[in-house]
Order: sequence, then structure tokens, then C-alpha cells
Amino acid sequence: MTNQVLIYKGFERFWHWMQAALIIFLATTGFEIHGSFTFLGYENAVTFHNVSAYALLALTAFAIFWHFTTGEWRNYIPTLKNMKAQIEYYLIGIFRNAPHPYRKNSLSKLNPLQRITYLGLKILVLPVMAISGLIYMFYRYSQNGIISGIGLERITAPAVIHTAGAFALIAFLVIHVYLVSTGETPASNLKAMLTGYEEVEEDAINHNGNGGVVLPDLSEKILEKEIA
Repeated sequence: MTNQVLIYKGFERFWHWMQAALIIFLATTGFEIHGSFTFLGYENAVTFHNVSAYALLALTAFAIFWHFTTGEWRNYIPTLKNMKAQIEYYLIGIFRNAPHPYRKNSLSKLNPLQRITYLGLKILVLPVMAISGLIYMFYRYSQNGIISGIGLERITAPAVIHTAGAFALIAFLVIHVYLVSTGETPASNLKAMLTGYEEVEEDAINHNGNGGVVLPDLSEKILEKEIA
């Protein structure tokens, strides 16, 4: 038997969708800046790209604060336990209607493969994109009517790194959208990120006195078992 349990909190859902929207918009304006197509116009594309980049940096700062103040950062602690089973599920089991090897709950939301992937995005891809983007912005800038620079002879390397990071994020989005559709129904995972609620097995929860359900406070034990 299953019950509806709140897995994704309000800010978590807001952060997820805002981050996705900003990354998609940054990719779109970025390709226009590169001349792939014309829609907003070059100058407008640059302006909107820069504003969106600052918005993403601000959102990321709030997200970091939220993760550390709520303890949600623990969801990204990498583990190799059951990694093989998770990979085999994505490669073979998912096409044979096999049961998912990982049981999600509000204390441990990410399977082993998701943990490593999302951690890599947060500590490698996104920071590299931010740093290379800022270099792109301030390679040449106006100061008191004089064009100054940051000491780089050429912008080629940061430009290539920034573009490669953009393609990496786009590849992640495509794979992410595909995997979202592989739940019990094509829309079940999407619905969970919209409402916050997901189906959880009866033996993984306790009932509260108001007819709802709460997960037992086993966060430390769960983490110890997963990291072991």
C-alpha cells in the first residue's frame, strides 16, 4: 500500500523550475549571441543573457543558503552503494518494467547515480560556467570612459570552456527530461515536482494524528547506511 508524502518542499520546487527556466533562456540567448539564429537581436540577446546570468547567480546563492540551513545538502553526499544496480536499471531494467532499485523518501531523495551527477553539476559544471561567463563579461569593460581589461591577451579559452559547459548542460537537460518520463506513469515524476507529493510505500512512513503521513526521523541512520 502507498500513501502521498511530501518529498519536495516549496522552495525546492521553486528553485528547480526557476533554475531550469533560466538555464534554458541562457542557452537560447547564448546561441543567438553566437549567431546560430536571430530572434531578439544581438544587443538584446546580450543584455538578456547577462541579466539572466546574474539572476541565476542570485538564485544559486539562495539555494546554497537553503541547502545548508535545512540540511538538504546531505542528499548530495556521494555513495557507491547500489550504484551497479542503479546503472543496470537505467540500461536494461527500465525497458523490462523492472522495479526501481531505490526507494525515495523526504530524507533521501536521490539515488546513487543522481547524487554523483547532481554533485558534479553543482561543484564543477555550474561554477565553471559562472567563472567563464564572468570573464566573458569583463574581458573588456568601460571604466570612467576608458576601456579596461582583466589582463587576458585572448578570450578564446574561456569562450570555448563556456560553450562546452553550455552543451554539457543541454545534454543533461535532455537526459533529465527523458528520465523524468520513465516513472510509474510518464507524468508521475513531473507531477511530484509540481505538487511536491509522491507515492511512498506504507512501511516507509508513519501516520500522524491529523490523517496525514510523516516519515520517521531516521536521517542519520539512512545516511550512515548509504555512505557505508
